[in-house]
Amino acid sequence: MTELKRIIKAGFINFTRGGLVSFAAVLVVTITLSVITFIILLQTVLYFSLNVIKDKVDVTIYFTVDAPESKILLFKESLLKLPEVRDVSYTSATEALSLFRARHENDYPTIAALDEIGINPLGAYLNVKAKEISQYESIASFMKSDSGLVLGTTSIIDKVNYYQNKLVIDRLNAIISGAQKLGFLITLILIIITIIITFNTIRLTIFIAKEEIGVMRLVGASKMRVRGPFMVEGVIYGIIATVITLILFWPATAWLGRNMTDFLGLNVYDYYVSNFFQIFAIILLSGILFGVISSFLAVRKYLNK
Repeated sequence: MTELKRIIKAGFINFTRGGLVSFAAVLVVTITLSVITFIILLQTVLYFSLNVIKDKVDVTIYFTVDAPESKILLFKESLLKLPEVRDVSYTSATEALSLFRARHENDYPTIAALDEIGINPLGAYLNVKAKEISQYESIASFMKSDSGLVLGTTSIIDKVNYYQNKLVIDRLNAIISGAQKLGFLITLILIIITIIITFNTIRLTIFIAKEEIGVMRLVGASKMRVRGPFMVEGVIYGIIATVITLILFWPATAWLGRNMTDFLGLNVYDYYVSNFFQIFAIILLSGILFGVISSFLAVRKYLNK
């Protein structure tokens, strides 16, 4: 414990004695953590937008006018058993007519023609939502199979709009897949760049103390006694940079929440506040790891001489 206290104390002394160099190291780590925080928020907005798009995609199964409700509900239950299906909503013929009238309330000729008929010309339908856009094809295949067409439901299905929407669904699936891959690639590149910059900056602070390291080795100091204070110094960089980063992003996300919610579709400030402790933990852990690992690797060069 005595040795540990000395190492921690030496780390604080190194940090305060570093002056401008320590400030530069904190600044670089802050930039690194800011990039990571920005990536977290960017990924959140991206996945929120993709989920909104996914939620708007569905397959509608239209039934004939005289289709018995019991058979439709039985077919609905068979669809819900599929692992690919997230939700199935049922709209009765009466509800379909009410929705149709609401959509065309200003279209007098259409409403007049509907009144002239005197009966409901619309059938019930099911809206099927898959867990992933790529799974709609397997759901459509199930509907065409013998297991899907239970109890003669083939005779009551009027049409399924999957094949009319197939091109749009396939394109959306390609866009979402491409966006996810691009997001991962950009994230990886930015993190690698920031790690390299952080490592080189901390290595510079240790380079200034290379003569001190040499003297400590000459008088018989252990490798841990030499390396420890610099690792503590790296922890201090990470903690201070974390606090600065979180303070900087508080007004930034508040501005985005006030002015960009309609454009982004997500209130970034609300997300930042509600997930503050998770973001804090990620940023703090990242900052400490960057500082400690960079210090460990940079000191090793002088310990091996």
